[in-house]
Amino acid sequence: MKTPNPLNMLERQPDKASGAWVFKGTRVPISAFFENLKDGASIDQFLEWFPGVTRAQVEALLDYKFAALEQIAIC
Repeated sequence: MKTPNPLNMLERQPDKASGAWVFKGTRVPISAFFENLKDGASIDQFLEWFPGVTRAQVEALLDYKFAALEQIAIC
């Protein structure tokens, strides 16, 4: 199964959430996801706390970040 393009799952608009990257269709910044993970929350907890965010959005974001790290390792 093909992974969704993360750019289709995220958006950034100057007049929405102070211009921060958010999960598309929400006002939830992607930074909130990483802050919650850092504080020990699970993905399931995050999805429960932010019901507008979908698992597909979270997985696309994680896939994107992992691919970015792989590119750094190659350089």
